Amino acid sequence: MTVAYWIVAALLAVFYLYAGGKKVAQSQEQLRPMMGWVDRVPMPAVRTIGVLEVLGAVGLILPPLTGVAPWLALASAIGLLLVQVGGIVVHLSRGEARLIGLNIGLLVAAGTAGWLGTVWL
Repeated sequence: MTVAYWIVAALLAVFYLYAGGKKVAQSQEQLRPMMGWVDRVPMPAVRTIGVLEVLGAVGLILPPLTGVAPWLALASAIGLLLVQVGGIVVHLSRGEARLIGLNIGLLVAAGTAGWLGTVWL
């Protein structure tokens, strides 16, 4: 099960490093084609979400890898789970229920990483 944690955590980390990095580094115009909701959310909030996603990705990997404060992996998984709850709320408020599939998948993956990190690491 430790291997399962590392697979789920690595996949989540790659996704969130990419998605969070884009939110941190790109302009609203560059993000709009991929993330239509950026028109509705102030850019400082978009940047904050990006930073939280990057920190969550790092938190899934570094603490268990180094053995320093491994409980941060659980905190990171919970934080990423909450990011996806927020994403689902935003999509539903915009009438985009058909777009929440990725959010639900990431929500399940973050929950799985949190569970695996608590039980098997």
